[in-house]
Parts: sequence; C-alpha cells; structure tokens
Amino acid sequence: MGLLYEKETYLIIGAAMEVHQELGCGFLEAVYQEALEEEFQEKNIPYQREVPLKIYYKNKPLKKYYMADFICYNEIIIEIKAATAITKEHQAQLVNYLTATRLKLGLIINFGKQSLEYKRMIK
Repeated sequence: MGLLYEKETYLIIGAAMEVHQELGCGFLEAVYQEALEEEFQEKNIPYQREVPLKIYYKNKPLKKYYMADFICYNEIIIEIKAATAITKEHQAQLVNYLTATRLKLGLIINFGKQSLEYKRMIK
C-alpha cells in the first residue's frame, strides 16, 4: 500500500523544487507563493490559493477561519515558509490546521534554505 496522496505529493514537491531552482532562497513567502501558483498552473496541478477554511470546535464551525496558502487536489494543505529551518512550531501549526479543518495531509515547504526543505505531515 502506498503513501496517502503519494502521486499528488510528488507533483507538488516537484513544482516547489522548480520554483526553488529558479529563485533560490532569500525572498519573502509571498514571492514563493506567487511563483508556486504559476508552477501549479503550468503543471496542471489543481489548487486553490489563500483559501479560508472553517475551523471546528466540538463539531461546530467557529466564526474564525484559517487561511491556507494553498489547498491542492481539494485534500492537501500547503503551508509555505521562507525560514532558516522548519521548526517544531511550524509542524505543530500544521497539525492544528489539519485537525481543525479535518483534512488528512499537509506539506510544509520551506524555500528559505540553499536546498528546498519540506515536511509531509499526516493527521
């Protein structure tokens, strides 16, 4: 049995690698977000950008919402960073997003290092 959304994850990470190869590190997250959107379009990866997602508390939706950088394939949260490293706080944040939104898979993609860094997280 393969990984959850294995093919989709591979395509998303490939798009991110293309962006990192072209831009390198040192830009703000917003620059990488815009470039990644271009790459998703070029590679026909279905996505929604800056999607407001409902957060649930005891099975009731809250008025506050989480704004995802991207949702790809209607199933995968993409959280973009331009940091020196993916931290435990970034990981905890993504786990909270997955729990609150009831999605199962998230990717933290960090463009802030010389080599692209990413973390695949399942809830």
